[in-house]
Amino acid sequence: MATAVLELTQHEERLRELLLDVAASIDNDCDGDGSRSPTDQNEQGTPAKKREPIVLRWAGGWVRDKLLGVQSQDIDVSINCMTGEDFGHRLRRFCDRPAIIEKHSITASDLGSLHTIKANPEKSKNLATATCRVFGADLDFVNLRKEIYADDSRNPQVEFGTPAEDASRRDATVNALFYNIHTRQVEDFVGGLDDLRSKLIRTPLEPLQTFTDDPLRVLRLVRFASRLSFSIDPETEAVMSDDRVLRSLKAKISRERVGIEVEKMLKGKHPKDALALIDRLGLYHAIFTDVTSENQPQPDISSWNAAYGFLNAAALGTEVAGPIYSRLVQGDEDAYFAWTLAALVPWDVVENPNIHLEKPRLQMIPLITRAAREGIRATNKLCTTITAAHTNRKEILKLKKLVCSGDASTVGRDTFGMAVCRWSSKTGNWRLQVLYAILVEAMEVLEGWPAPPDQLSPFVAEWLKFLDHLDELDVADAPSMKPLVDGRMLADTLGVKKGVWMAKALEVCLAWQFRNPGAKGPEGAIEETPKPEPFVRGN
Repeated sequence: MATAVLELTQHEERLRELLLDVAASIDNDCDGDGSRSPTDQNEQGTPAKKREPIVLRWAGGWVRDKLLGVQSQDIDVSINCMTGEDFGHRLRRFCDRPAIIEKHSITASDLGSLHTIKANPEKSKNLATATCRVFGADLDFVNLRKEIYADDSRNPQVEFGTPAEDASRRDATVNALFYNIHTRQVEDFVGGLDDLRSKLIRTPLEPLQTFTDDPLRVLRLVRFASRLSFSIDPETEAVMSDDRVLRSLKAKISRERVGIEVEKMLKGKHPKDALALIDRLGLYHAIFTDVTSENQPQPDISSWNAAYGFLNAAALGTEVAGPIYSRLVQGDEDAYFAWTLAALVPWDVVENPNIHLEKPRLQMIPLITRAAREGIRATNKLCTTITAAHTNRKEILKLKKLVCSGDASTVGRDTFGMAVCRWSSKTGNWRLQVLYAILVEAMEVLEGWPAPPDQLSPFVAEWLKFLDHLDELDVADAPSMKPLVDGRMLADTLGVKKGVWMAKALEVCLAWQFRNPGAKGPEGAIEETPKPEPFVRGN
């Protein structure tokens, strides 16, 4: 076992001392004031058999990040001979004692409520744990364990284990390090310290066993490699795209868990690196797919790197592509949605071969949206944005070509204003739909990534010209423009009842308002609205 030493902060040292006192109280069979703990007595009230001494270790991500110089407030506390739930309850009782409150200067804000999380194998929660906020750190208590997997399930049989067994069942060696708070040493049972120094992602056990036991680890390794800017060990990487692993990933892993990993990748610091790894390792069709549909078509991803490569260049603010991103992405949610759109663009041109055989309701849902909904469990809001982007792409492209051809002056402000309102009618975000159109076209016209400058510059120039035109027409904020005419006003003025005719009539009024931006009153708009024909029953 390799070891190393860590320097704790003042807050971490305070937390360590408290946890050591809790462990000592359990070893002494009392809760801090000399009273016997009821959980250490048998049914007759006599002391139960004395357990082995408590050993507490801080585990996994906190140790890794600490060694990398990254401060973290999320700490997994591994316990050698007690469940996390039991230890959490002992901690709470211990900290309720007046002597302990005084010794550790515990205030009301220093100790949060204890939350227990029951085991739920169907949701990939294989062991009961407890969480509690202590001295500003979020602690997750869990016992050391070993896992035994069946061939057809991701849900293992879980038993108490040794530190070495616990380390070996983890996804990567750099995530399998422990900090023993008793000895103050980092404990390494699987070579994680060397891999951390080498910036290498490697599995503790033989890769095929690691991934067939739990195929979700494939995505976790992609996430950590992209997040940390580490390389993946070649032997590990070779197995990640093995057909047996990919089939297992689609069959054994809930799509909710797949979606959580993908979301973490795309919200991380290096989403482009994550997509590039997915691309290079051949993981795309096991992730972004409708697993509920048989004979599912597969999109062509041969030019996909042009889409995510361009988005990355734009997000980094490069001289050529940067102005696109700054004008179309306006916040963290937009950024996440943008990267999800980039992940899904290969689906845009895929036709549904079974469109006449499926249920009518499903025919209304584009394949790209189904891949997002069934593949990564995208939220309703994200799916609505994806559907709108796919549906409106051709109209966006048509108007862009019109602007770039020089014929836009023949088209009124109302055409562009109404289009922007239409694109935003459900999602409220026409900018992301334009960005999606850009990414699809990048796949079509750019020869991979990095794109040749003589291709990239005119490509970006055309889209900037389109966005400039929208700004010149002052329709970028068209969806937020307050209409001069509403339904009640229109019906009262025309002296007719509300009906199906009203939606089209209000569009006429809004178009008039775009053509007459200086208008203060509704009269001109209403005059332009034709009065509906009287409705006669039976006609």
